Amino acid sequence: MKKYSFKNDYSEGCHPNILEALIKTNLSQQNGYGYDDYCEEAKLLIKQKMNNDDADIHFVSGGTQANLLVISSILRPHESVISAETGHIFTNETGAIEATGHKVHGLATSDGKLKPEHIQSVLDSHTNKPHQVKQKLIYISNSTEIGTIYKKKELQELSEFCKTNDLYLFMDGARLGQALTSEINDLTLEDIANLTDVFYLGGTKNGALLGEAIIITNKKLKEEFGFHIKQKGAMLAKGRLLGIQFLELMKNELYFDLAKHSNVQAMKIKSAFQKKGFQFLSETFTNQIFPILSNSQIEKLAENFDFYIWKKVNEERAAIRIITSWATPDKIVDDFIININQL
Repeated sequence: MKKYSFKNDYSEGCHPNILEALIKTNLSQQNGYGYDDYCEEAKLLIKQKMNNDDADIHFVSGGTQANLLVISSILRPHESVISAETGHIFTNETGAIEATGHKVHGLATSDGKLKPEHIQSVLDSHTNKPHQVKQKLIYISNSTEIGTIYKKKELQELSEFCKTNDLYLFMDGARLGQALTSEINDLTLEDIANLTDVFYLGGTKNGALLGEAIIITNKKLKEEFGFHIKQKGAMLAKGRLLGIQFLELMKNELYFDLAKHSNVQAMKIKSAFQKKGFQFLSETFTNQIFPILSNSQIEKLAENFDFYIWKKVNEERAAIRIITSWATPDKIVDDFIININQL
């Protein structure tokens, strides 16, 4: 029997609505490079959902590409970006940002989230200008790489701190759908548009074949962004492929329904671990959970399911990462819980 994978939230292809729309529109001729009817309609729906008609929206193929485009377009040669040590740009993008000549300051945090005091510590240690790099951009993820989310008060404090200190705030939204549909979330898409300078809606991890929607709300950052997309090879000739997908995801709240499903499935599994008395590496309410198991328990679960060993706690125990997706079936979750109860 093939193992079911909880390794990531993009093992599946795409939601059937997207596949059907791609087939249905396949022979309809459209303009290229994102100037097609589908991209325009998708942008309109996103603007409506965040109540912001002035935002610029650009569709690109992936999260690393989105991070690279945004950060490299904002920073001047002597400027740097601040991230949590768990941030994707710091740990999992092969030095993509550093390869453009920009330093990434990685900060240790207990929950994967940056707070003003974290950022202040970097600013305080870089006062010898112009002999040191100048911090200009703050990079955060929501949900974070360890499944936590920013609450409204936290994002407001970050936003105010950035404005006071002439810093830009950029939110990686690869799993923004899961953050916004978390049971403890109090942020709206409109809040995020108002409190950040630029962010993106992740499609790859939430029902699309591929694609992220970069949303720029700060007027200073809008200028000439298209040149950066083209120069870095991110401008698809058949941009319709991205527009069609986001159009389907934005229709009838599908994007948020899929994200909520992935969260609900993860919380069922979390509850099963809790009932058995297991501890967790972090307290999460999204589609990523990190239970701590003994080596023998990990081996037992791995007989029927795939997942990552995220972090060794000691020689005998480790935290594993379990991720549920928009397509994770009830039957698989039920089977997994049976296996958990047998540990």
